[in-house]
Amino acid sequence: MPKGKPILRGSMLSGRLALVTGANRGIGIAVARALAREGCNLIITGRDERSLIKARAELEKLQPKKLNLHVLAQSCDVRSPDSVDYLFALVRGLRKPLDILINNAGIAHPPRTVAELPYPTWMEVVDTNLNGLFLMTQAALAVMKRGSTIVNNLSIAAERVFPGSAAYNASKHGALGFTNTLREELRPKGIRVIALMPGATDTAIWNTMWPKAPRRKMMSAETVARTVVDALLLPEKTTVEKVVMMPSGGAL
Repeated sequence: MPKGKPILRGSMLSGRLALVTGANRGIGIAVARALAREGCNLIITGRDERSLIKARAELEKLQPKKLNLHVLAQSCDVRSPDSVDYLFALVRGLRKPLDILINNAGIAHPPRTVAELPYPTWMEVVDTNLNGLFLMTQAALAVMKRGSTIVNNLSIAAERVFPGSAAYNASKHGALGFTNTLREELRPKGIRVIALMPGATDTAIWNTMWPKAPRRKMMSAETVARTVVDALLLPEKTTVEKVVMMPSGGAL
């Protein structure tokens, strides 16, 4: 069982309902673990059903037994309106508001110049990282109330440019614009919106983007997850718009 910070006595997150997309690996599963330790009820999604089942078993072991918490694992393709609608039909069936949405699902692509980038690759990345973000968020708003929080995992690519990653850069820049707009729309409703912008983090996404990347210089997914939980634990009236994290050695 992965080591981590135990549940805080009287945690503000205890008993809350949190949904994490892309929760079967990387930053997603790390955030789900951290939320489980805080005593959250969890809904975890991803496209790989087998890894979701494995993740659910792990998360159930991390949750404090005395709180009678639950983990719902449901495969979902964030690019598909039908798949997202089915997921939220299940959420509505729980008959409790969604307190936390972690929009984490995302993909990258191998380095290609704009001249070389295949259109299907462009569409797949933008569809997942931007359109999927929109679909999940729009569906979630119907089951969220004042005091809820939305965290969008954008990466520092939302503000920086990395040659050879046109589709990834464009999707993350667009996602930041969406996040900033969403924040202003939801501010009067008392729903916080946080842009999470981690630098290089040691996850499987580098197998696609840069297989020989120096992983030892990167942050761990657990470090990012702890930062997410720390932001969620801040008082509701605290204004947190953007969380930028970088490895101690700076950019790679």
